[in-house]
Amino acid sequence: MPIVHATVPPESFGERLDKALARLFPEHSRARLQRWLREGRIRVEGAARGPADRVSGGERIDLDLPEVEPAAAAPAAQAIPLRVLYEDADLLVVDKPPGLVVHPAAGNPDGTLLNALLHHDPALAALPRAGLVHRLDKDTSGLLVVARSLRAHTHLVQQLQARSMGRRYLALVQGRVIAGGTIEAPIGRHPRDRKRMAVRADGRPAVSHYRVAARYRAHTLLEVALETGRTHQIRVHLAARGWPIVGDPVYGGRLRLPPAAAPALAAVLRGFGRQALHARALYLRHPADGRPMDFEAPPPADFQALIEALAADAAAEAGADGR
Repeated sequence: MPIVHATVPPESFGERLDKALARLFPEHSRARLQRWLREGRIRVEGAARGPADRVSGGERIDLDLPEVEPAAAAPAAQAIPLRVLYEDADLLVVDKPPGLVVHPAAGNPDGTLLNALLHHDPALAALPRAGLVHRLDKDTSGLLVVARSLRAHTHLVQQLQARSMGRRYLALVQGRVIAGGTIEAPIGRHPRDRKRMAVRADGRPAVSHYRVAARYRAHTLLEVALETGRTHQIRVHLAARGWPIVGDPVYGGRLRLPPAAAPALAAVLRGFGRQALHARALYLRHPADGRPMDFEAPPPADFQALIEALAADAAAEAGADGR
C-alpha cells in the first residue's frame, strides 16, 4: 500500500498530534489514526510520536497505509434511487437530491446516500465511508465525488487538501448584493448553541468567494466558491454579511418578501422549506491519470421554480415601471 505524505499546517500550532492528523486525513477516524500512531505506521519528521504530543506546524507526516480494513459492522445496502453522472473503475460522481442525508448518524441510521452507494457497488464497503471524500448538508443538493478504491480515495483527499478539487455553488440569498467579493472570516462552534456554527475570532480560518449570477427585487442569486471547507461555511458567511440563504432553517432569519409581492410569489417563497443552496459544478483531476474533469448539474426542480418565480416578478415590476 502507498505511503502518504502531508505537512502539518501552521494553524495547527499547539494542537495534539491526533487532532492535527484528523484534519489532515479526514477519510480516517481519529481512533484509527491513534492506533496507527501506536503501531508506528505514522511518523513525524521520520520519528514515532504519541497521540497526545503537540505539533508546531510545518512537520512532515508519513502515513504507511495498511491493507484495507473492512468495517466491523458495515451499513446496510439499500435500493435508494441514485443519480450517477459519471462512473469508471476509480470514481463515481453523483447528484445528491435535497433531503437525502449523506452519512448514517444518530437520528438517521439508514436511508442515506451511503446506503444507496453500497447497493450500487457493494465493494465500496471496504473503503472509509464507502468512498465518500466530502459531504453536503441534508437539504443542500448537488455534486459529490466517490472513490472506488483506496488509492483513488487517498488521491482525492489529497486534492481536497491541496485545493485542486472543489465545487461551485448556487446560493439564493435575501437582499440585493451589489457586486462580487470575498468573505474572509473564521468559523467555530456557536458559543451557546453547539448545533450551530458562527463567525468568531478564535474560529478556524474560512474564505468564501462569491459573484452575482442574477439580481431580483429583494433577492440575489450568487455563485460561491470555497477556498476552505468549514461546516456550514457558505450559510454562515452569507448570513453574517446580512444575506441569509432563502429557506435556511438555522441561519435564515425572518422571511423577506419583495414589496407588494404577488400572492403566487409569496406562496412559493413561504413554501420553500430548505436552504436554497446547490453544488452546481465540480472540478477535479482523475486519480489514475491526472486529467482535469469538470461536471455540472442544474438545480433541482423546486430551486429552479423559485428562481423562475423571482425572475418573473422582477420582469413584471420592470414592465410596470416602463409604462
